[in-house]
Amino acid sequence: MTLPADPAERHRAVAAAFTARVQGTTDWDAPAPVDGWRARDVVGHLVGWFPDFLTSATGLVLDRGPSVADDPVAAWQVHSDAVQRVLDGPEASTPFDHQYVGELPLPQAVDRFYISDVFMHTWDLARATGQDERLDPETCADLLAAMQGMEEVLRSSGQYGPAVPVPQDADVQSRMLGFIGRDPLFGRS
Repeated sequence: MTLPADPAERHRAVAAAFTARVQGTTDWDAPAPVDGWRARDVVGHLVGWFPDFLTSATGLVLDRGPSVADDPVAAWQVHSDAVQRVLDGPEASTPFDHQYVGELPLPQAVDRFYISDVFMHTWDLARATGQDERLDPETCADLLAAMQGMEEVLRSSGQYGPAVPVPQDADVQSRMLGFIGRDPLFGRS
Protein backbone atom coordinates (compact mmCIF):
# COMPACT_ATOMS: atom_id res chain seq x y z
CA MET A 1 0.00 0.00 0.00
CA THR A 2 1.45 3.33 -1.03
CA LEU A 3 0.49 6.14 1.30
CA PRO A 4 -1.26 9.21 -0.13
CA ALA A 5 0.88 12.26 -0.93
CA ASP A 6 -1.61 14.78 0.48
CA PRO A 7 -0.75 15.38 4.17
CA ALA A 8 -4.39 15.26 5.33
CA GLU A 9 -4.97 11.95 3.57
CA ARG A 10 -1.57 10.62 4.64
CA HIS A 11 -2.42 11.43 8.26
CA ARG A 12 -5.78 9.72 7.89
CA ALA A 13 -4.06 6.53 6.65
CA VAL A 14 -1.13 6.55 9.09
CA ALA A 15 -3.34 7.44 12.07
CA ALA A 16 -5.78 4.67 11.13
CA ALA A 17 -2.96 2.12 11.15
CA PHE A 18 -1.74 3.35 14.54
CA THR A 19 -5.32 3.46 15.86
CA ALA A 20 -5.78 -0.19 14.91
CA ARG A 21 -2.71 -1.08 17.01
CA VAL A 22 -3.96 1.08 19.89
CA GLN A 23 -7.35 -0.60 19.83
CA GLY A 24 -5.71 -4.03 19.59
CA THR A 25 -3.49 -3.52 22.62
CA THR A 26 -4.37 -5.67 25.60
CA ASP A 27 -1.23 -5.12 27.71
CA TRP A 28 -0.31 -1.46 28.10
CA ASP A 29 2.65 -2.37 30.28
CA ALA A 30 4.32 -4.58 27.65
CA PRO A 31 7.96 -3.60 27.01
CA ALA A 32 8.40 -1.50 23.86
CA PRO A 33 11.45 -1.38 21.57
CA VAL A 34 12.43 2.09 22.84
CA ASP A 35 14.71 1.66 25.84
CA GLY A 36 12.73 2.09 29.06
CA TRP A 37 9.35 2.44 27.35
CA ARG A 38 6.19 0.40 27.72
CA ALA A 39 3.37 0.22 25.16
CA ARG A 40 1.60 3.06 26.99
CA ASP A 41 4.68 5.28 26.57
CA VAL A 42 4.50 5.02 22.79
CA VAL A 43 1.06 6.63 22.85
CA GLY A 44 2.17 9.06 25.55
CA HIS A 45 5.05 10.24 23.39
CA LEU A 46 2.85 11.00 20.40
CA VAL A 47 0.09 12.80 22.32
CA GLY A 48 2.68 14.56 24.48
CA TRP A 49 5.16 16.34 22.23
CA PHE A 50 3.14 17.35 19.21
CA PRO A 51 0.51 19.67 20.77
CA ASP A 52 3.18 21.94 22.27
CA PHE A 53 5.22 21.88 19.05
CA LEU A 54 2.16 22.88 17.04
CA THR A 55 1.15 25.63 19.47
CA SER A 56 4.66 27.09 19.55
CA ALA A 57 4.74 27.36 15.74
CA THR A 58 1.14 28.33 15.01
CA GLY A 59 -0.72 29.34 18.16
CA LEU A 60 -3.22 26.52 17.48
CA VAL A 61 -4.31 24.50 20.50
CA LEU A 62 -5.35 20.87 20.03
CA ASP A 63 -8.11 19.25 22.03
CA ARG A 64 -6.73 17.09 24.83
CA GLY A 65 -8.27 13.83 25.93
CA PRO A 66 -7.82 11.94 29.17
CA SER A 67 -4.32 11.14 30.34
CA VAL A 68 -2.55 8.20 28.76
CA ALA A 69 -2.18 6.74 32.26
CA ASP A 70 -5.98 6.70 32.66
CA ASP A 71 -7.12 5.78 29.14
CA PRO A 72 -4.53 5.45 26.37
CA VAL A 73 -7.16 4.55 23.76
CA ALA A 74 -9.26 7.66 24.37
CA ALA A 75 -6.16 9.85 24.77
CA TRP A 76 -4.97 8.75 21.33
CA GLN A 77 -8.37 9.04 19.67
CA VAL A 78 -9.02 12.60 20.90
CA HIS A 79 -5.52 13.63 19.85
CA SER A 80 -5.64 11.96 16.43
CA ASP A 81 -9.08 13.41 15.68
CA ALA A 82 -7.86 16.90 16.65
CA VAL A 83 -4.87 16.68 14.31
CA GLN A 84 -7.11 15.47 11.49
CA ARG A 85 -9.52 18.40 12.02
CA VAL A 86 -6.60 20.84 11.70
CA LEU A 87 -5.45 19.23 8.45
CA ASP A 88 -8.98 19.06 7.02
CA GLY A 89 -10.15 22.49 8.11
CA PRO A 90 -9.35 26.14 7.55
CA GLU A 91 -6.61 25.93 10.22
CA ALA A 92 -4.46 24.12 7.62
CA SER A 93 -3.68 27.54 6.12
CA THR A 94 -2.39 28.88 9.46
CA PRO A 95 1.20 30.13 9.14
CA PHE A 96 3.73 27.69 10.62
CA ASP A 97 6.90 29.36 11.91
CA HIS A 98 9.03 27.46 14.41
CA GLN A 99 12.22 28.83 15.92
CA TYR A 100 14.22 25.70 15.03
CA VAL A 101 12.43 24.63 11.86
CA GLY A 102 11.64 27.93 10.16
CA GLU A 103 8.62 28.68 8.02
CA LEU A 104 6.74 25.91 6.24
CA PRO A 105 3.21 25.33 5.06
CA LEU A 106 1.42 23.83 8.06
CA PRO A 107 0.41 20.57 6.32
CA GLN A 108 4.00 20.01 5.17
CA ALA A 109 5.33 20.60 8.69
CA VAL A 110 2.79 18.19 10.20
CA ASP A 111 3.72 15.60 7.59
CA ARG A 112 7.47 15.97 7.99
CA PHE A 113 7.67 16.00 11.76
CA TYR A 114 4.55 14.36 13.14
CA ILE A 115 3.04 11.95 10.62
CA SER A 116 6.42 10.34 10.01
CA ASP A 117 6.80 9.92 13.78
CA VAL A 118 3.41 8.21 14.05
CA PHE A 119 4.38 5.98 11.12
CA MET A 120 7.64 4.85 12.76
CA HIS A 121 6.10 4.42 16.22
CA THR A 122 3.42 2.17 14.73
CA TRP A 123 6.11 -0.51 14.57
CA ASP A 124 7.06 0.10 18.21
CA LEU A 125 3.51 -0.39 19.45
CA ALA A 126 2.88 -3.35 17.15
CA ARG A 127 6.08 -5.11 18.20
CA ALA A 128 5.45 -4.43 21.89
CA THR A 129 1.96 -5.89 21.70
CA GLY A 130 2.36 -8.72 19.20
CA GLN A 131 0.33 -7.13 16.41
CA ASP A 132 0.85 -6.68 12.68
CA GLU A 133 4.10 -4.73 12.43
CA ARG A 134 4.37 -4.40 8.67
CA LEU A 135 4.93 -0.84 7.45
CA ASP A 136 4.55 0.53 3.94
CA PRO A 137 7.90 -0.28 2.24
CA GLU A 138 7.84 2.77 -0.03
CA THR A 139 7.37 5.09 2.95
CA CYS A 140 10.15 3.25 4.81
CA ALA A 141 12.45 3.80 1.83
CA ASP A 142 11.53 7.48 1.52
CA LEU A 143 12.05 8.12 5.23
CA LEU A 144 15.34 6.25 5.28
CA ALA A 145 16.69 8.18 2.30
CA ALA A 146 15.65 11.52 3.80
CA MET A 147 17.07 10.72 7.24
CA GLN A 148 20.37 9.40 5.89
CA GLY A 149 20.89 12.78 4.25
CA MET A 150 20.82 14.49 7.63
CA GLU A 151 22.10 11.78 9.93
CA GLU A 152 24.50 14.00 11.85
CA VAL A 153 21.74 16.50 12.68
CA LEU A 154 19.35 13.73 13.74
CA ARG A 155 21.86 11.99 15.97
CA SER A 156 23.02 15.24 17.59
CA SER A 157 19.40 16.22 18.35
CA GLY A 158 19.13 13.37 20.83
CA GLN A 159 15.91 12.19 19.18
CA TYR A 160 17.59 9.13 17.67
CA GLY A 161 19.92 6.71 19.35
CA PRO A 162 22.85 5.03 17.67
CA ALA A 163 22.03 3.00 14.58
CA VAL A 164 21.52 -0.72 15.11
CA PRO A 165 23.43 -2.79 12.55
CA VAL A 166 21.29 -4.91 10.25
CA PRO A 167 22.41 -7.31 7.52
CA GLN A 168 23.28 -5.76 4.15
CA ASP A 169 20.44 -7.67 2.51
CA ALA A 170 17.83 -6.69 5.14
CA ASP A 171 14.48 -5.43 3.87
CA VAL A 172 13.89 -1.68 3.79
CA GLN A 173 11.72 -1.71 6.92
CA SER A 174 14.51 -3.38 8.92
CA ARG A 175 17.08 -0.94 7.51
CA MET A 176 14.91 2.03 8.47
CA LEU A 177 14.31 0.61 11.95
CA GLY A 178 18.03 0.00 12.43
CA PHE A 179 18.79 3.54 11.30
CA ILE A 180 16.46 5.07 13.91
CA GLY A 181 18.01 2.92 16.63
CA ARG A 182 15.56 0.05 16.80
CA ASP A 183 16.58 -3.57 16.85
CA PRO A 184 14.33 -5.20 14.24
CA LEU A 185 14.68 -8.43 16.25
CA PHE A 186 13.46 -6.86 19.53
CA GLY A 187 11.41 -9.36 21.48
CA ARG A 188 12.22 -12.26 19.21
CA SER A 189 13.97 -15.31 20.59
